[in-house]
Amino acid sequence: MPVDLSALADDLRAETRELERLLDPLVPADWERPTPAEGWAVRDQISHLAYFDEQAALAATDPDAFRAGRDEAVARGEITETIAERYRSLDVAELHNWFRRSRAEMLDALLALDPSTRVPWYGPDMSIASSLTARIMETWAHGQDVADALGATRATTPALRQVAHIGVRALPNSFVTRGLDVPEAPVFVRLRGPDGDDWEWGDPAAVDRVEGDAVEFCLVATQRINVADTSLRVDGPVATEWMHIAQAFAGGPGPGRPPQRG
Repeated sequence: MPVDLSALADDLRAETRELERLLDPLVPADWERPTPAEGWAVRDQISHLAYFDEQAALAATDPDAFRAGRDEAVARGEITETIAERYRSLDVAELHNWFRRSRAEMLDALLALDPSTRVPWYGPDMSIASSLTARIMETWAHGQDVADALGATRATTPALRQVAHIGVRALPNSFVTRGLDVPEAPVFVRLRGPDGDDWEWGDPAAVDRVEGDAVEFCLVATQRINVADTSLRVDGPVATEWMHIAQAFAGGPGPGRPPQRG
């Protein structure tokens, strides 16, 4: 079936509104609150989203310019930490406006293209639809860090299914990014969505399986929680290894989160 970019855009807008609900009441001091990501404040989570929204728009509108800038940044050793440091002097109002502007411009850029158009990124090239799904996942994950910093609870939006989908689809990359062979054994994933319905990927007859709560799976796949701190049922050696290195985002291996249970 053809990909519905409008539906993906609606999911991203819903997740963005939930993040904005957390940001709108904040005073400048709140933007400096530490988040669970070591060394990162709320402001760093938002500058990260704004920067990579801009990069996603550039990849869609001028792929050659994006590749040149990406390759130069990699050669200079610029990574996410460097980007966060660069924007820490921004006034919080300017930072918030940058996020809103880059998010709107990125959506305009992606929606103007065919869903199957291939664009470059920090890993393999991907379709416009996949690029938009990746922005949903990033917004959800960094939004979780903001919520944790503020001691807030977020409403679950329909975007959660897209986060789960990219988490499952990223299984091969979770191994590749660590220099490991991609397992041949299939993994079946069954997750319980917030409305009580089951979401499934793969062959139900597979020995390797991950089953449980969709939010917990997404937290593991975006490295916001250690699998040991969840109620997920993980069976089989491939599924077990995957859940310890799962990474829904592009780039080098993420540091993950240490288990909190004794």
